[in-house]
Amino acid sequence: MATRPRILILDDDPDILDIYQEILSRLPAQLDIKTTSSGQEAIALLENEPFALLLTDLNMPQMDGFQVLAIVCRRFPSLRTVVMSGDTDADLRARCYRIGVDLYIEKPKTGREITFFVECIESLLERENQGGFRGVQSKTLLDIIQMECLTQNTVMLKLTNVVGEGRIWIEKGRLVDASVNDLNAKDAMVEMLRWKTGNFEVLPFGQPRPRTIFLNYENLLMESAQTMDETTTDLPPPPKIEQESLLASFMKYPGVQFSLAVATGADLQYDHCGADEPAALSVWLDSATSTFKTLGEKLGCGEMQSIEVICPQRYISLLSSDNEILVIGFTRTLGVQQIQETMKQVEIKWVS
Repeated sequence: MATRPRILILDDDPDILDIYQEILSRLPAQLDIKTTSSGQEAIALLENEPFALLLTDLNMPQMDGFQVLAIVCRRFPSLRTVVMSGDTDADLRARCYRIGVDLYIEKPKTGREITFFVECIESLLERENQGGFRGVQSKTLLDIIQMECLTQNTVMLKLTNVVGEGRIWIEKGRLVDASVNDLNAKDAMVEMLRWKTGNFEVLPFGQPRPRTIFLNYENLLMESAQTMDETTTDLPPPPKIEQESLLASFMKYPGVQFSLAVATGADLQYDHCGADEPAALSVWLDSATSTFKTLGEKLGCGEMQSIEVICPQRYISLLSSDNEILVIGFTRTLGVQQIQETMKQVEIKWVS
């Protein structure tokens, strides 16, 4: 019979302990979970029983999380360690990684953050220590970037490998720039994603950095993976349908975060590249454009051709035809004039 992975959760808040235990008890691995609110008791439990993972808070009375981690990393070097903290200070995170913590993550507040938290714990438990980047055991660089972007951090990742030293700048969860040796931007990302092992440090973002990467991290990583595949095999790339290629081409324009094409009608269909919740967005777009078309007819304004929306996170521009809608999402850092010029080029490609 397989041994159930045993984890220890340390936090001085009993309600937090109950929440973590409830969340993690649902994992398919059927974890053997023990909890404690005392750092001294946590050390005693670790000395008397084998554990696979320690999940700890930092701010606790008497013996805080750093004191516990300092002892744990020295006495139990094979134990995986995760810090769950409500503090977003980049220096604090960097300090945790320097002492050997596997993962520093903010306490989850939303459903998506809880899902990400569970996936991280599951990943740490399932993977054996086979390579990976030191500081997050058995994690690939892709995993590290994903963690920083999903948690909306502003940091610089410093990566070292026998090949060289690279840096990746992330601002509020968005990839800004990358450099390694003589390479920059996407070329640098592709090069670093080839690295299977190495060391990494989480450092402050530093001085403002000119943005050279305008794709969101999911699309950039996907394109980088495709580039690596094409350079390591003689097989031709898989065929793409025309609409997918067109939508992907829009992502190359500066500041574009996503593209979405919706075929309106009784059977609503859509294709997208990088859009969050495209199904719900497609339904809303179909309804909204229909409403605006009706309004335009009543006001005698003529045929509706475009809609522009300014949101807190992004700028959205919409083109409409009789049976199709094209939506392009831009970062708010772009100027209106630049967005309008880009949309002229997008419209030319879309109608051609």
